Amino acid sequence: MNARPYILREINWKTVKDTEYQVAVLPWGATEAHNYHLPYGTDVIESEYIAAESARLAWEAGAKVIVLPTIPFGVNTGQLDIKLDINMNPSTQAAVLQDVIVSLAHQNIGKLVILNGHGGNDFRQMVRELQPQHPDIFISTMEWYRILDIKSYFDDPGDHGAEMETSIMLHIAPELVLPLEEAGSGKAKKSRLRAIREGIAWAPREWPLVTEDTGIGNPAKATARKGAAYLKDMLVKIADYYIELAACDINDLYE
Repeated sequence: MNARPYILREINWKTVKDTEYQVAVLPWGATEAHNYHLPYGTDVIESEYIAAESARLAWEAGAKVIVLPTIPFGVNTGQLDIKLDINMNPSTQAAVLQDVIVSLAHQNIGKLVILNGHGGNDFRQMVRELQPQHPDIFISTMEWYRILDIKSYFDDPGDHGAEMETSIMLHIAPELVLPLEEAGSGKAKKSRLRAIREGIAWAPREWPLVTEDTGIGNPAKATARKGAAYLKDMLVKIADYYIELAACDINDLYE
């Protein structure tokens, strides 16, 4: 396979030293159980694929985008009792992010997109803290699973290891998906607190108390076709942002 010029882990210094990159993309996933039928690396695989394909579209349109290696660990404080779910605390994430930003800023790569693929991660407050410390680099974050109205693509999209994620994985890595008849139902208990059920208040879920199979939402109606249709539209949206960001002047962002 030929190296893709927009994927850092595939290219070499000979290529890198002569390329003026405009936007760096940092995919960030998690390592956690996804029901019985999906792999622990689901969030990593999805985010890496989405980062690469959206960068390809942007590159083909002339935007010099570079995808950094995916960070494989996310915030999983509510899943510490699930074997081999690996937690990275928000404070650790902020330290990692700070080091990446310092490196990019020092090398005059002035735009960074954090492409988040895990619901437990939240980079907005980190960006609020880090942006004033690094005025020479524009930092933004996006959560790919929030870009589109998922109910337009799936019958019962679910929350974790359900129809949406299973459909994506059936499209991009079907060899890693067990037959759906081996999946759990993804039945999940709801909080007894009405304000939390209604979204008025929020608290992290204690995963082992919420779901028996680690899934939330039923994957039974998942298909590769649904995953392909959803990804096709989403990738265009993300690529359009890369293209727009690459062309913009970060010192003249408002009109």
